[in-house]
Amino acid sequence: MAARASEPLRQPCVYHDAFKVELQVRRPLMPVQLSPEQVGLEMLCLCGQLDLLIRAQMQQFQEQLGQGCSPEEADTFQAQGSEILDQMLQCLEHLPKPMPQLEDYLDLMGLSAMFPRVEVFLIQGSAVDMLEKPPMDEYFFHVAKLNQLLVLSQQLEEDIRHLGSHKYVAHQLSVIYQVVSSFRGIQVFSEIKKDIEANFKQMKQSLVAEDGSRHEPQLSAQYITWILGITQSLTSVVLSLPEELTDDLHQAVTFVSQLLS
Repeated sequence: MAARASEPLRQPCVYHDAFKVELQVRRPLMPVQLSPEQVGLEMLCLCGQLDLLIRAQMQQFQEQLGQGCSPEEADTFQAQGSEILDQMLQCLEHLPKPMPQLEDYLDLMGLSAMFPRVEVFLIQGSAVDMLEKPPMDEYFFHVAKLNQLLVLSQQLEEDIRHLGSHKYVAHQLSVIYQVVSSFRGIQVFSEIKKDIEANFKQMKQSLVAEDGSRHEPQLSAQYITWILGITQSLTSVVLSLPEELTDDLHQAVTFVSQLLS
């Protein structure tokens, strides 16, 4: 049976290149003008992101070699690297004209010396590790440890003050002890470490519930005061960042200080 046909209600318009719209998914909705100082800070962050991406790729290469496989880049590595480079170029657009070349800007600001892997990536377009470990390699690890120590101390203090049970306090304090022990040659941390070693066993023993007891373990006022003293000391030290804690932050701190001076 023949199908019934009718004239179309509308004819679709023929696509023309003039109607093409360029999408700006990665750009801000509202135009933002960055100062040269803000550009420098943003470039520092972007170099750090790209450096970490390259280091992650190098770690994957090592794992592949350990498994007897030929090193191959992850599918997303080049895409993520290109995206960060594009953000860097967008940052440079905020500088006075003529806009510098990316490599020239990194050299001028000292960022290529801080992140040599990034400089090599710009030149070769691939992930290459350094024969000598750049000083900035310790920066993120050091900051992560400081942040971990701060968060753990604040959490333990909050739990001591507000929880009705202290049964996990010994475990929390032991984790803090491990983080404190990872800092070498820091006098204030060495003193806190010795203080924990001298009192931990007795404190832990005080939390052991008696047979048949239905009460949640509670610390005595003596141990509460002692632990709060430790957490407050650690919080104060991390937030004040004494000179002995800034050795692994020196390059980044110097860069920011010179940028904002």
